[in-house]
Amino acid sequence: MTSPGQPDEIKSKLITETSRISWRELQTYYARGQVVRVSGELDLLEVAEQLTADNKARFEAWMAADQVGDVSPDLARAWYDREAELWAVVIAPWVLVQDKHDQVLH
Repeated sequence: MTSPGQPDEIKSKLITETSRISWRELQTYYARGQVVRVSGELDLLEVAEQLTADNKARFEAWMAADQVGDVSPDLARAWYDREAELWAVVIAPWVLVQDKHDQVLH
């Protein structure tokens, strides 16, 4: 039996909390600096799991490789202009977003 907080349970919970959202609906969070961009080459759920686990080393590596980080003003404007729909998951206070261009998450 899986005890609370184990990886499988966390991943299952994250799956149910992951959804598509328009970039325009995230403007308030972006203005607060709470939106984290996740590269399309990464698994959004894996990144969310590592954030939940407070895996600082993993995040530093992703940030150094520019796979995770802030949403630049140019990217924010491009998403706004094309009315982008993004995959998102909330790990308070952060909103992790990923632009998969209508690809399936898994």
